Amino acid sequence: MSSSSPHRPRIPVVVLAGFLGSGKTTLLNHLLLHRAGNRIGVVVNDFGAIEIDAMTVSGQVGSTVSLGGGCLCCAVDASELDTYLETLTRPSARLDVIVIEASGLAEPQELVRMILASDNPHIVYGGLVEVVDAAEFEATRERHPEIGRHLAVADLIVLNKTDRAGDEECARVRMAVAETGSTAAIIPATYGRIDPGLLFDPALRPEGEEKARQLTFEDLYLEERAAEDGDGHGGHLHTAYESVDFDCGVPMDPRRLMRFLDSRPEGLYRVKGYVDFGAGDPGNAYGVHAVGRFLRFTPRPWTRGEPKRTRLVLIGSGIDVPALREELESCRVTEDPAGPATQDAAHERAMWGVLRYVQQPGDDDA
Repeated sequence: MSSSSPHRPRIPVVVLAGFLGSGKTTLLNHLLLHRAGNRIGVVVNDFGAIEIDAMTVSGQVGSTVSLGGGCLCCAVDASELDTYLETLTRPSARLDVIVIEASGLAEPQELVRMILASDNPHIVYGGLVEVVDAAEFEATRERHPEIGRHLAVADLIVLNKTDRAGDEECARVRMAVAETGSTAAIIPATYGRIDPGLLFDPALRPEGEEKARQLTFEDLYLEERAAEDGDGHGGHLHTAYESVDFDCGVPMDPRRLMRFLDSRPEGLYRVKGYVDFGAGDPGNAYGVHAVGRFLRFTPRPWTRGEPKRTRLVLIGSGIDVPALREELESCRVTEDPAGPATQDAAHERAMWGVLRYVQQPGDDDA
């Protein structure tokens, strides 16, 4: 198992990508201003000496790290990124999520590769979010034909500036995404306004902790916006995704659950929660973290008195909620008439598929 402390959850690292003018920085600032109580660390990967994006973002949050001197994805290895991630994952930083805003000319799959190859035991891949300008998609594709490759590897696609694009243009973008073979969830947006619940969960803070801190830039900005809007409702978000809550007191069959997870349907973006595999591993609950095609299980001992249940949340866009719930129900353990010795061997074999996704020391996920 990883050397990461069992009492210290891993920090998801989200890559925010998209070509110049797509609205990445607008979306990032939106996340900073609607952070759901989270402390967000930002790595701004600018291309060029004048770091406009870094200056834009640094006015909103105090833990911004700017990588100057060129495009991060051109680095020979992940050592430079690891240095910044090491700083941002120190306990004193107390961050809940890290966002890397890639330059408009970056190869996002290289940034993803660096995160997956990182030796930092305190991080976990949080997904590749590709921002697309719906109104200028055809022009962008002419200038940057590699956008098809970027869309194919994205975990979540934000179809931005839909207010400037008609239904036909949006449909053409969706068709172009489908042609790449991508199964990513596609979220429509204007001004980069997406629900942060797609990317990270509301922070759980000790009582009074947030009340005791000083006001931040984002607090002041939101107060100003509320005053300008009169009733403070101008920033309301429209939910563009569905979620499935699954709670079951019957253990899950490892093979059946792995078949479900290995064939996750189009549009299903995140899976999170804990799984009880019953006799497969009676001493441990298995934390599950899936984003796009990435999957990780993290076993931890059941605590004394803790009810052994499976609790999962699935998040996506355009997903069939009743069908997903029915599939999960079908993953429950059924009675096995075999004898005890046969059962033990069968349980051990059944867990092999799960254990492939448990990170071992030295694994790089690549």
